[in-house]
Amino acid sequence: MSKIYEPLDDLKTSDLPEKTLPFWKIAGPGAILVGLSIGAGEIVIWPRIAAEYGGSMVWAAVVGIFIQLWVNFEVARWTIATGETVYTGYSRVWRGFAPLFILLTLVSWIAPGWGRASGLALKALLIGPGGWGSDTFWTVITFGAVTLILFGPKLIYNSVEKTIEVLVAIVTIGLIAVVIAIGSADTWKELGGGLLNIGYKDPGMSVKTLFIALVFAGAGGTANLFYTFYLRDKNIGMGGRLPQLQNPLRGRSETVPSTGFVVEDTEENRRRFSGWWNYVKKDQLLFFWALNTVTMMLFIFGALAVLHPKGIVPEKGTLIWDEAQVLAEVWGGPGRTIFLLVGVATLFSTQLALVDGVSRSVSDIVYTNFKGARKRTLSWWYILVAGIWIIAGCLITFVMEQMGVSELGFLFNAAYMGGFAMALYVPLTLYINRRFLPKFARPGGICTTMMILASLVYVGFAVSSIIWEIGRLFGG
Repeated sequence: MSKIYEPLDDLKTSDLPEKTLPFWKIAGPGAILVGLSIGAGEIVIWPRIAAEYGGSMVWAAVVGIFIQLWVNFEVARWTIATGETVYTGYSRVWRGFAPLFILLTLVSWIAPGWGRASGLALKALLIGPGGWGSDTFWTVITFGAVTLILFGPKLIYNSVEKTIEVLVAIVTIGLIAVVIAIGSADTWKELGGGLLNIGYKDPGMSVKTLFIALVFAGAGGTANLFYTFYLRDKNIGMGGRLPQLQNPLRGRSETVPSTGFVVEDTEENRRRFSGWWNYVKKDQLLFFWALNTVTMMLFIFGALAVLHPKGIVPEKGTLIWDEAQVLAEVWGGPGRTIFLLVGVATLFSTQLALVDGVSRSVSDIVYTNFKGARKRTLSWWYILVAGIWIIAGCLITFVMEQMGVSELGFLFNAAYMGGFAMALYVPLTLYINRRFLPKFARPGGICTTMMILASLVYVGFAVSSIIWEIGRLFGG
């Protein structure tokens, strides 16, 4: 083991930085998670479920977002108290988690479903779905835009945050306009009935599909763990003691310490931790929970209003175009254009956040854990991973297009594998917070209870899915 892994330094004792700025001056990390969430379950998976099954299972979308809220709280707790990423916390329990989480990240996200869906949405907006250019061509264009945003500015985080905030604003305003134009009392009634229909599963829906739907009602999979990086780069809590991720293409980048701090138990540090914890609660409740829930309901409402009544269940990247076409019948050309613009903004925000988050995750794990990795800067590893990821995404899209495999399969596979990752890291996050943090910073009764319930949900569904897969395999 010692030949493979770099020794992890013990947590150094330090005081928490003081929170000096008001909430709105440092808001943003939660908004990036919303940008991830709206392109995952919100515009692809849940509207398709609503189109096929109606509004009877809307409750599961709301429950999925609510469960992930508590997971994000605990991811944030580790980072604001130590300055470390949660991946480093996991490595403190067992060094084998380092290669395991690289593998989980690769398996979950390597198939570029959102890149391809983003390219298809852009194509539909500009020239229509049957227009000139292959899926690969339009996917390359969107990956090119991602490259410019990530590697143009000096501070990578700032460009990601600002871009996604603009995209989320476009999505929210566009969806409100759509709902106002097509809203009916019957659709609202169906949506409300589904919210109250807690525990119902349509007989036609498999355990696997329900698991996927729960996972991607929110960020889903390892994407929730990206929050740890955005808090650090926003200088939240102990993250303020670590340098931000610099773009080495725009100048000299700093050597980032691979390990963090432990907070001394003093009255002053208790007060400061409380201030940072209140910030996290506001950031998550306002952006991730409230905004996520609202946009999710608006997307589902659109599918219930325009797809489900006509019996349209979209396949192979046509969901956005199908819904836009029906909107055009109801509302005219502006309805189609607005929804296509919403589709592009939604899927591109997810594509951008995924490339950034995956690159941060893999580069952080490699830089922190493996011998010889620190001969290079963290920024160097980030650019290497992001560059490989972007090129691989374009190549895989080309291969899958030639083989006739749709991006819808990519997306459902990512959600499925992400669910198994959550079954592992949700209880693990609770464990590191209760084992390594000082008593005053550990999760209390409510947070502990909610994390245990979340663990039971994800582990339970993971086990049920395995049993379902075995039964399907041997039962024909």
